[in-house]
Amino acid sequence: MQNQATSLLLVQLLLLCGCCAQIRGLDTTSVPHFTHPSYNATIFENSAAKTYLESPVKMGIFITDPSWEIRYKIVSGDNENLFKAEEYQLGDFSFLRIRTKGGSSAILNREVRDHYVLVVKAVERTSNAEARTRVRVQVLDTNDLRPLFSPTSYSVSLPENTAVRASIAKVTATDADIGTNGEYYYSFREWTDMFAVHPTSGVVTLTGKLDYSETKQYDLEILAVDRGMKLYGSSGFSSMAKLTVRVEQANEHAPVITAVTLAPSDTDKDPTYAVVTVEDDDQGANGEIASLSVVAGDPLQQFRAMRTSPGSKEYKIKAVKEVDWDSQPYGYNLTLQAKDKGSPPQFSSAKVIHITSPQFKVGPPKFEQSVYRVNVSEFAPLHTPVVMVTAVPKYPQLKYTFRQKLDKNLFVINPDTGLITTAGPIHADYLPRHELDVITSDKKVATKVIVDVIDVNNNAPEFEQSSYKASVDENTPAGTSVVTVKATDLDSGENGYVTYSIANVNPQPFVIDYFSGVISTSEQLDYELMPRIYNLRVRASDWGEPFRREVETQVLITLSNLNDNKPLFENVDCEVTIPRDHGTGEQITTVSAIDADELQLVRYVIKGGNDLNLFELNPNSGVLSLKQPLSEGEAEKVSFHSLRITASDGEHETPPMVLNITVITARKPVQVKCVDTGVATMLAEKLLQGSKIHSQGEPDENFLDIHAVNRFAPQFADTFPSVVEVKEDLPVGARVVHLSASDADSGFNGKLVYVISGGDTESRFVVDMDDGWLKVFAPLDREKADHYTLNVTVYDLGLPQKSSSRLLDVKVTDANDNSPQFLQDSYSVEISENTAVGTEIIQVEAKDKDLGDNSLIRYSIMADTDQFAIDEETGVVVVKKPLDREVQPGFVLRIAARDQATVEPQLVSTVSLKITLDDVNDNPPKFIPPNYRVKVREDLPVGTVIMWLEAHDPDVGPSSQVRYSLVDSGDGKFEVDKLSGAVRIVQNLDYEKKQLYNLVAKAKDKGKPISLSSTCHIEVEVVDVNENLYRPWFPSFVDKGFIKEDVPIGTSVMKVTAQDKDSGRDGEIRYSIRDGSGLGIFGIDEETGVIRTLELLDHETVSHYWLTVYASDRGVVPLSAFVEIYIAVQDVNDNAPQTSEPVYYPSVMESSPKDVSIIQIEAFDPDTKSSDKLTYKITSGNPQGFFSINPKTGECSLGLTSRLGC
Repeated sequence: MQNQATSLLLVQLLLLCGCCAQIRGLDTTSVPHFTHPSYNATIFENSAAKTYLESPVKMGIFITDPSWEIRYKIVSGDNENLFKAEEYQLGDFSFLRIRTKGGSSAILNREVRDHYVLVVKAVERTSNAEARTRVRVQVLDTNDLRPLFSPTSYSVSLPENTAVRASIAKVTATDADIGTNGEYYYSFREWTDMFAVHPTSGVVTLTGKLDYSETKQYDLEILAVDRGMKLYGSSGFSSMAKLTVRVEQANEHAPVITAVTLAPSDTDKDPTYAVVTVEDDDQGANGEIASLSVVAGDPLQQFRAMRTSPGSKEYKIKAVKEVDWDSQPYGYNLTLQAKDKGSPPQFSSAKVIHITSPQFKVGPPKFEQSVYRVNVSEFAPLHTPVVMVTAVPKYPQLKYTFRQKLDKNLFVINPDTGLITTAGPIHADYLPRHELDVITSDKKVATKVIVDVIDVNNNAPEFEQSSYKASVDENTPAGTSVVTVKATDLDSGENGYVTYSIANVNPQPFVIDYFSGVISTSEQLDYELMPRIYNLRVRASDWGEPFRREVETQVLITLSNLNDNKPLFENVDCEVTIPRDHGTGEQITTVSAIDADELQLVRYVIKGGNDLNLFELNPNSGVLSLKQPLSEGEAEKVSFHSLRITASDGEHETPPMVLNITVITARKPVQVKCVDTGVATMLAEKLLQGSKIHSQGEPDENFLDIHAVNRFAPQFADTFPSVVEVKEDLPVGARVVHLSASDADSGFNGKLVYVISGGDTESRFVVDMDDGWLKVFAPLDREKADHYTLNVTVYDLGLPQKSSSRLLDVKVTDANDNSPQFLQDSYSVEISENTAVGTEIIQVEAKDKDLGDNSLIRYSIMADTDQFAIDEETGVVVVKKPLDREVQPGFVLRIAARDQATVEPQLVSTVSLKITLDDVNDNPPKFIPPNYRVKVREDLPVGTVIMWLEAHDPDVGPSSQVRYSLVDSGDGKFEVDKLSGAVRIVQNLDYEKKQLYNLVAKAKDKGKPISLSSTCHIEVEVVDVNENLYRPWFPSFVDKGFIKEDVPIGTSVMKVTAQDKDSGRDGEIRYSIRDGSGLGIFGIDEETGVIRTLELLDHETVSHYWLTVYASDRGVVPLSAFVEIYIAVQDVNDNAPQTSEPVYYPSVMESSPKDVSIIQIEAFDPDTKSSDKLTYKITSGNPQGFFSINPKTGECSLGLTSRLGC
């Protein structure tokens, strides 16, 4: 192994460096070289011994030295010892020839090994020079293997309703050969018109209608035939697989469900809600029911379909758990679906059944709302609409009532319409919310009505006391709270929000807090100077709308006197003169102080200056008298006394008044001189002013408030209509007429509210409580009631409340509110497609409940069709144009019935008219496409489907069933399956005999009483396949020719001949020159193989040429062989000798002796054999004969002694 690797490395080095010599000292230009460092050669597997490899180029070495003797040897790559290298020399080229060895037991097998890489060594025997090359031998495939199925048996089950042309199976074979040798065709071993197998894909197709009752199993044998079978005859290969087709009964019919729902009894412990029967028209397992399931409508899985007995087709729907009827009081909609036991199974259409609770035989009505919430004003008068409750569906006998009798009868309900109205005054302060339970007359359904009473200003404030009394001290600071009044209002919000004010006409020294009712002084009060009693009118007002309500109360406030004044001396700074002998106890003078208060007496006190206790002052009267004699004791010594006297009311004390007493000796009366303070005068003035205030009184406020008395009743205006017309299509809430009334009172006494107090038993109208507008309350329908007499009442809001009523006739006029109604929900008619134009086919009719033009009907066809027309007055539909079911099998027309309203928009109703056209066999089958073209290989096996005919008959029923046949079957080479339209090969095709078939196919329907048919042309082009078995071959791989160089252009050089064992075009040979040094110099006749010259030859320029001549046959896949041609160009004497120089310039010494050599003339002849036969002579320029030349050697010498030379 190591030696082999070393050898390969050496070979690679040699190939990279070129083929070089290994002889020491040898010039590399004379070393032999292969023409290429590597060659590609081919040989067929299983080739016989001594078969030579073929190479597209000459393998070998050009002989650059005639002495060379080249020998070849394979040095590596032939481990199996399969090949031998030989040499063959021709001209200047030594061919390398490699062949298989003879007698070797090993043979070439492409499937085992498809190539070899040989390393060949060339040795020149004389010099031992070596060269190496690599030859890659590609082993070519021969058709030596047959196709093999894998697996070798197939099985398939088909329902008998399998569609024709359906692919049912696929067989698979493989062939280890390659190229065309590995191609094969699938075919059935025995003819069958029920199936077809695609020749190349192996897909088996159903071509006939299966029938389980006729054949239950098909045992087919499929061949995989090597395409070489046709080429090699019995030497072709094939293999076989088995296909078993089992026919099963078709599951053609889906189960059909029929159900009968039951109304189980309340006492039934295991109720059956429905009995369900499932039918299936199939036979066997296909007709057996596998299951019946609840597929929808039962999310809690409460119900199940239970078979009544094993194998039975009858089921009962029962509950498997406690049913939740509370969430579904009206029952369940169960969706059922059945499945059969077919494979694949068929499912029934969904069937919906409605099951109900045992407690509900018929579904009860249901109120539109479970709770109604409404608001009603306290001002609402008697018969004011509150809310209308409605239960749906509206059964004719359905009535409404309250569950319990209401206290005080505040509300009533219309038993027919469900309108709840007021039956008396309602007060939010008494009960702000009323909850009414309304039930239907059958007591099966109920709803709750919650009435929230909207508080309005219907209550006046009310004081907690009928009157208030209070007192206040004088001199109390302004803002001092005296008393608080409190009033409450039963209303809510601003209607019950109370504020206060003082309503006295004359101003009072008091104010009241607007919000709290606290009465306080607005100024400082003076008992002496202001009134001592105040009578206040306090008013309480709410903030209600549209008017305030007020109430007044009396508040009596008494002013309390306080000791708020100091005593004031009338006289001050008194000077008194008394005699010394003034008697003890005698009055000297009287001091007087005035106190404006009337509460306490003034008391006088000597504060100072009576140190000797000579004087005494009466504390109450103010009389100053002498207490001790002035003439005794210490008194005698003092003549002046200054007394300081104060006056006090018990709280306040005056400043000391100075009383100066001078004692004189003279007997004079007491003299008193004082300064008058004017206090008495001032006090008198104040008392006078106070007396005037006390004498003033409040004006008589017991006046009559005309706003508090409801004196007048409301009166409707003179414009109140006696009759009013209203169109029935007036929308709910629309205004009808304004009913105006007035009241001469003011305030709430003149505030009016309106109500319909009677005549509207259907609750169709309502009058706006506040503004008197009559409005539509519920939809009107003239067709049900066209006249109403309403009693309209107007109330004021005074106390006591007053009212008046008027009757109003309401006439409901017709509106175009009813569209025409067809007498049927839909119309349908079946007519023959050949119905004559003008034939009446059906009449439609509609009615309109309106009046006049609103009820006049005209008919039209809305669809854009010109096939039919309708009489606009009678509704009769007629055929307008010829009909063709195949163009349009039916029509769905929209018939419009339009009223003829003129003032209002016209109303339209539509109905569908389905017109079905019955078929008439009026259409022959039509081929699609109208003609066919198909190409088929000539070697396709018999039974192969080459195409499918497709014809369509737009008729229906038997008239649309098409059967196929061949009118011209191409000399019996083809046939068509009458049912499937499969065109098959029934005889072998041969391109060489016939290349084109024009077949005529016929499609015929099964219509009655006559059938229709059509034909089409099928052009079948037979495609030639490669039947070229043999390659051309030359007797020898190389040939030699000779031609003289002087021959004219077009001269025949030689003729090459190749042989081909094929016949026909496959054996016709054409020659060509594709390579070689003589390419373009020589040409070859492509038919005869004669090689001729195309250019003039010149042996002296090119002495020989190499040509590569190919021989190719004319097969579809042409085969070829080639031969190497060596052409030697023979020499002719067509060239004159030529000297080496055109002019020579020799020189010679004079007096030179005879025979002295002067110059050597050298000449040569381009012709091959003339160079050895040259002779020389002097032809001119030597008249004296001084010079001579050797006729053989051309040496020029001196012939005579002379001064002149050559």
